[in-house]
Amino acid sequence: MKSYNYLAINRTKGRIYKEPLSKYRTPFQRDRDRIIHSTAFRRLKHKTQVFVNTEGDHFRTRITHSIEVAQIARTISKYLNLNDDLTETLSLAHDLGHTPFGHAGEDALNECMINHGGFDHNLQTLRIVMFLEKKYLNFIGLNLTLETIDGLLKHNGPCENISLINRLIGIKNLKNRIDLKKNSSLEAQIASISDDIAYNNHDIQDGFNAKLFNLNDLKEIDFFKKIINNYPRTKSKDNNIIIYQMVRDSINFMVKDLMNTTIFNLKKNKIKNIKDVYNSSYHLVNFSKKYKKIINEIRYFLKYKMYNNKKVLLNNNHGKKVIKTIFKHINKNPKKYLQFINKNNKERAIADYISGMTDRYALNIYKSIK
Repeated sequence: MKSYNYLAINRTKGRIYKEPLSKYRTPFQRDRDRIIHSTAFRRLKHKTQVFVNTEGDHFRTRITHSIEVAQIARTISKYLNLNDDLTETLSLAHDLGHTPFGHAGEDALNECMINHGGFDHNLQTLRIVMFLEKKYLNFIGLNLTLETIDGLLKHNGPCENISLINRLIGIKNLKNRIDLKKNSSLEAQIASISDDIAYNNHDIQDGFNAKLFNLNDLKEIDFFKKIINNYPRTKSKDNNIIIYQMVRDSINFMVKDLMNTTIFNLKKNKIKNIKDVYNSSYHLVNFSKKYKKIINEIRYFLKYKMYNNKKVLLNNNHGKKVIKTIFKHINKNPKKYLQFINKNNKERAIADYISGMTDRYALNIYKSIK
């Protein structure tokens, strides 16, 4: 296996605020540790992935999802001999900005903020690591490396909406040290696509466990049907074990295809150095056409069988109502909830506060103000 270490981010350009290097940890190990020890990361254990956190102990939360993304991403990164510490950091941090109640909560908060710059969970992650986490005497935020900030900003590729970034982050705060129009590192691309692998497969498992669909429903997807039909037939087969095995096999097939396609893309595009990676016009870390089609089929299945399920929609709508009610309530009396209020960004401070809530905390506030 050829090593792609020459395309790895092995050295950092530094941090926004200068700090001495550690004798014991690389800069990217320190970034990972700062993420893990952050308040925002701990709160992910009580934030919705698909099912509201209070519904059951075995459904995934944002924190279990983030750990699973990191595990997949490290495997890919290590196989290609890239910087798996940076890849892991980006994977663990990618959902820090999520609201309570998942994407439904994000949609509700964005509606509340529509006249005040909007809300975007990816950029909220940057607000958290750059401004809202306050644990250090010499600077605000976590003061992560420029490579980590770059990867978080470009979770979905090169930054297109510069004005939105300016409103939510402030371009001046980046001190002209990140080129927003360039592509992301291979490590960032791996973290991003590992997110897709994780939620597409694990949402299947959670949906099955929630009895939103059964084994026969899953066989509507040829990819899953072929996997299941390869298992030995026994009368005592436990469907739960079959699902566990199917999801493992599915992830394994996807990761293999991703690694092979990525190696093909690097050769095809004659990527010789990190500069070539940043200058590439599309993501080099990607699936083959065959697997892109498979993933689209899984997404379509999840959309109609799970995300549009009446019970899931009911909970989502309740989550939206909770967020909007809390926002209106705090907006009328912000001093009761917020320590420092600037009249020019009162609504942004409220959005920061609400997005940091766990599901249960938001529900408790909602009950107290109804």
